[in-house]
Amino acid sequence: MKTVIQRVSKASVTIEGEKVASIEKGLLILLGVVNEDTQEDIKWLSNKIGNLRVFSDENGVMNRSLKDIDGNAIVVSQFTLHASTKKGNRPSYIKAAKPDIAIPVYENFVKQLEIDLGKKVQTGQFGADMKVELLNDGPVTIMIDTKNKE
Repeated sequence: MKTVIQRVSKASVTIEGEKVASIEKGLLILLGVVNEDTQEDIKWLSNKIGNLRVFSDENGVMNRSLKDIDGNAIVVSQFTLHASTKKGNRPSYIKAAKPDIAIPVYENFVKQLEIDLGKKVQTGQFGADMKVELLNDGPVTIMIDTKNKE
């Protein structure tokens, strides 16, 4: 799995004019899935994100996690994170998992993150044309790939 994680003051997801998810202070998590992703990857990534110290403490140092601040999260599926741009100008998405594999991984990741955070995690809708609005705080943007754990 690949993720782009953005620390936000607020974020929302709108589908066909209807706001389906909205948070205040927390993380917007864009998630891309490949065929090889496993339950181990899901657990590792969820734990990593929940404990990632990207929020400021009383001294202005990024020393607090989403758990520490009781922040919220939105997870949005984004197969384009696995785009290959090696050849030509049209990205190839051949590495991205097809929906029959990606949807269960995506849903299991959301469930695991809810367990790790101890609260409901909001989401977009898999495969939908979504409008994602955010106010990036910092800006702080982190990329994580479960294939590069070491």
